Amino acid sequence: MEISTLATYHCLAFVWYFFIAYSTTQVKAEEPPSEVFLYGGQWKYLTVLNLVLQAVFYGVSFLADVLRLIKKLRCAKCVISSRDLLFSVLAFPVSTFVSISFWTLYTYNRELVYPKSLDGVIPLWLNHAMHTAVFPFALLEILALPHRYPAKKKGLVLLGFVAFLYISWVLWIYSVTGEWVYPLFALFSPSGLAAFFASSLAIIISCYNFGEFLNRMIWGDSIVIMDHKWKGK
Repeated sequence: MEISTLATYHCLAFVWYFFIAYSTTQVKAEEPPSEVFLYGGQWKYLTVLNLVLQAVFYGVSFLADVLRLIKKLRCAKCVISSRDLLFSVLAFPVSTFVSISFWTLYTYNRELVYPKSLDGVIPLWLNHAMHTAVFPFALLEILALPHRYPAKKKGLVLLGFVAFLYISWVLWIYSVTGEWVYPLFALFSPSGLAAFFASSLAIIISCYNFGEFLNRMIWGDSIVIMDHKWKGK
């Protein structure tokens, strides 16, 4: 794909995610929210955090495209490295996990993750923008251009660290409010909850491996060629 086309796509994707993230802040509940809803605001929900993550990723991608267009290749190389690390370790696996886990639990029992009462608060299009469209966007990014994945150990350690931070945030909110961010968690015993978190970590690691596999399958040796090209600049 031409750099100018990539720049246009990344710019539009950035605007889209910025708009969706902003739209979530405009959602107003008719009834007074519970303490768990007030504490931490929107920033305790993985879905919302993912929207911000995607906006940052596409913003960095757009910056990399612009730097390549204006021939600032040394700066572009640094930004591209950050872009690829952000995509491989967080943007792709988190988007995939959010979409798969949400719709799996929604199909099983929507009250566990997205109570029916939210239908009158969150528009249908916004629900799909947050939970459905994120996965096709991630796939399209892999199809659009190759990404250089880090060493497996480094990538998984970084992903695991971010997962640990989010789980710690969820547990902290429960310790302060006495309520779980997601009603699903109230169904588990402490050991069951630990098993659930471990299973979720295994799933998101699988999402990481899936993205790496797709990237290698689609682009193959072109990733190596790209590395040699940048080294020659």
